[in-house]
Amino acid sequence: MRKLISSMMMLVLLLGTALTSKAQTKSYKMWETITITPDNTKLKVLQENIRKHNKTFHKKGPYKSSVYDIVSGPNSNKILWEMGPLTFSHFDSRPADDKHTNDWRDNVMPYVKELSNNEYWRKEEKFSHTEGLSEGSHPINLVRHFTIADGEDYNSEALLTQIVNTIKSMPDANPFGVYENLLTQGAKGNHFITINFLKKWADLDKEDTFEQAFIKLHGKKSWDPFIKNWNEAYLDAWDEIQVYNPKMSGDK
Repeated sequence: MRKLISSMMMLVLLLGTALTSKAQTKSYKMWETITITPDNTKLKVLQENIRKHNKTFHKKGPYKSSVYDIVSGPNSNKILWEMGPLTFSHFDSRPADDKHTNDWRDNVMPYVKELSNNEYWRKEEKFSHTEGLSEGSHPINLVRHFTIADGEDYNSEALLTQIVNTIKSMPDANPFGVYENLLTQGAKGNHFITINFLKKWADLDKEDTFEQAFIKLHGKKSWDPFIKNWNEAYLDAWDEIQVYNPKMSGDK
């Protein structure tokens, strides 16, 4: 038993070292997000103080922060605070002096009911198609959260490859991104998200031509297997809409 425990501990250490080494040597883009539940009786003060905080401490570079109003889904009426793109190495030099910490403690936290879902999202470049996307160009995010079924990671990767290739074949498609949750989530966790970046709400009224484009690219008999694989790969999926708030982000 002791040998087994020792072997398991060594495996954990080796895996941890391998993951850390991969993160350090491979170029990647990551965003930190925090979900804020505001005290709605003091919402005006909270909005003004987050704006001032971001303009002072998170104006540019890897520590630039953006704020989104969550307007649908389980987190409706909450606020998403986002920082990046950056890497874990940037956290060693992030704003963390007394001036920054005291400002957040004294001017933001008194107007917050709860902070939750502090998460780290790495962009999966091979599954993403974000050409034409620039800061402020697509202020509405249609975000879909996914839970992958046990043992279905490879199936999920195959599905995402089919999806992004289909989107690339559609000349009028909105930018599309896939982001992996970098911390272990367990069997029922929030494993990854996809984002459809929209310029305006009217984009949601456009005719959905994805199925036609998929069949055109992958063949007439491809759609039913795609749906079957989808149902096997994912235990759960749910949507939310996030709307960019330029004032709270410190842009205006």
